[in-house]
Amino acid sequence: MAMWDRIKDQAKGLQQQSQGARGSGGHGPGPGSGSRSGSGSKAQLVGVLKSQLTSLKTELKSGAYRDASMAMCALVAAADGSVDPVERQHVESLILQNDVLQNFPPDQLRQRFNKHVDQLSFNFQQGKTEAMQEIAKAAKKPAEAKAVVQTGFVVAGADGYIAPAEEQVLREACAALGVSPQEFGL
Repeated sequence: MAMWDRIKDQAKGLQQQSQGARGSGGHGPGPGSGSRSGSGSKAQLVGVLKSQLTSLKTELKSGAYRDASMAMCALVAAADGSVDPVERQHVESLILQNDVLQNFPPDQLRQRFNKHVDQLSFNFQQGKTEAMQEIAKAAKKPAEAKAVVQTGFVVAGADGYIAPAEEQVLREACAALGVSPQEFGL
């Protein structure tokens, strides 16, 4: 449990840095400047979460974690309502390169990820409901639940920016898993 307390403290510290970088004046010098400094802090948070997730590699070998993580990755990829083939390939590549997800056979990961992406592409609302149900199954183990959110964060932040739609999906996953979104600066 102490590991998660450290994660929480680091996330709070990064969130405070983000708020401090935006300045006490509120909006900053121009449109979007606050979100750029926030995305820098999000990028730092993604790096911290990625290394912490890697440190849990030996504990994250359950089918519930695997399936929930693939549903999470598909939701992040489709957060804006669609997934183009390039984006699908990019996220699939991130999944296969992820240290923790290397606990599982690549074909299992691809099959589960693509199943969710196909469902989301065919009927976004129904696919989202099914993906959230899969994600919620990981709530039984708090460490796995948090790791699913971390996995989503790592994929969402791989490009150095977490879009508002991706943040919303991550918040919804936190709710489904019984995890506080504030732990992740959401």
